[in-house]
Amino acid sequence: MPFRSLPEPRWHPCRSAPAHLARGPLRTWLLDRGSLTARLVALSCGQFEVQVLCQKTGRPRPSEQRALGMGTRQWAWIREVILLGREKPWVYARSVIPLSTLTGRQRSLRRLDKRPLGALLFSDPGMVRGPIELASQNTRTTPLPGPLQHLQADIPGRRSLFWLDGKPLLVCEMFLPEFTPYNTPL
Repeated sequence: MPFRSLPEPRWHPCRSAPAHLARGPLRTWLLDRGSLTARLVALSCGQFEVQVLCQKTGRPRPSEQRALGMGTRQWAWIREVILLGREKPWVYARSVIPLSTLTGRQRSLRRLDKRPLGALLFSDPGMVRGPIELASQNTRTTPLPGPLQHLQADIPGRRSLFWLDGKPLLVCEMFLPEFTPYNTPL
């Protein structure tokens, strides 16, 4: 049976994204170029946790391959996690790291386990962040993995390329319905 991938969200450059993607209470969260991890830790009053859904070698999705400049036969380290604040699922994050990036200092990225990738990225003086892209994912047609499969919503998200020592990785962050920034101070 041939491999059939699920539809992907349609990613838009931040400046040309449809207006509905970058307005409302999530606007500052979607457009912020700083560390999402640091903001979530502060917002959760330290009740922050990373729940690992999977960490494996695999083939990136077509849009991820294009963003990373990878060929269709190249492999990557794929990590999917839920970022929990105050014991609630706030963010689904998917990181795609080409195997060619996992050399030298970056070898340690395979062993993050329950540590947040954002903390490592934003503490690295050689880190460079690319432009933010925005999307909305309809989980009815494109379900999230594992314990998030039950969600039936349109969830907003963002993704960015990062470079560590000139080597790329892609981070996607989707804001889950239990994350309500309008109920909490920013």
